[in-house]
Amino acid sequence: MRLRTTYTAVAGVSALLLLTGCGAADMTQQASPFANAQGARTVTLSVQSWVGAQANVAVAQYVLEHEMGYRVDTVQVDEVPAWDALSQGRVDAILEDWGHPDQEKRYVEDKKTIAPGGDLGVTGHIGWYVPTYFAKQHPDVTDWKNLDKYADRMRTPESGGKGQLLDGSPSYVTNDKALVDNLHLNYQVVFAGSEAAQITQMKQFAKEEKPFLTYWYSPQWLFEKVPMTEVKLPAYKEGCDADAAKVACAYPHTPLQKYLNADFAKTGGKAAALLKNFKWTTEDQNEVSLMIANDKLTAQEAAKKWVERHPSTWRAWLPS
Repeated sequence: MRLRTTYTAVAGVSALLLLTGCGAADMTQQASPFANAQGARTVTLSVQSWVGAQANVAVAQYVLEHEMGYRVDTVQVDEVPAWDALSQGRVDAILEDWGHPDQEKRYVEDKKTIAPGGDLGVTGHIGWYVPTYFAKQHPDVTDWKNLDKYADRMRTPESGGKGQLLDGSPSYVTNDKALVDNLHLNYQVVFAGSEAAQITQMKQFAKEEKPFLTYWYSPQWLFEKVPMTEVKLPAYKEGCDADAAKVACAYPHTPLQKYLNADFAKTGGKAAALLKNFKWTTEDQNEVSLMIANDKLTAQEAAKKWVERHPSTWRAWLPS
């Protein structure tokens, strides 16, 4: 995601390692040779590393393969390089984008090599969160102006004497360092290394009922297991994040979008139509995500269960 950033070529999404986060090494060059192949009943989907995006791809893949007879290849690519791969036809579709205005202008508006694929149906939001058990004990912590009051409580060996703001991977495109600087907070951004590592750390803090401050996002299945309360940052206003170095406002709420390679959008037939029609709710996505991340089902096992439970939803995606 742009803000969240959220990838190794694999034969199918079920083979993905659970990197439930937003970033990984760029493996764009290993994109499927079948991407954008004229006339071939093969589709190549870009898979972001966070589990909600994996859920999208798993369900789309399952329907394409089991209901429509397509072969689906998946490629894990970092967020921004995924746009390059999509433009060049090395992947056919991105099913969850959190907003990349520079890439949209370059590829959608100017070069016209990428076509909008419509709303995913899910609204994404990034923010800073504290565990709800701590927010109940100290309600004022949910206002950013009071965060320094609790900096000592949030300190860790990695935060250098300051409070820790826990982030995931350094590859995520976030505003957190700028926010800490521009709001003059006594905190240090500390990267867990991946979303999976970040989740492990949060679960450990919660098990010990320790306070913590973390960058996090919704929709995300972890809220079911570790209830968290958002810290109110200065209100988001259009353009307040235009200069990355000067950001001093909250993250926006973002209707998540799909994008297709422009040639695939025109010639991809029923597969392209299915992906354009693909639209579900936050609850749908979280249902699949929870099965993958918490219940340890493979992505394809989770997709199969969801498809069996929700025929009226996915049948509406099928092209006539």
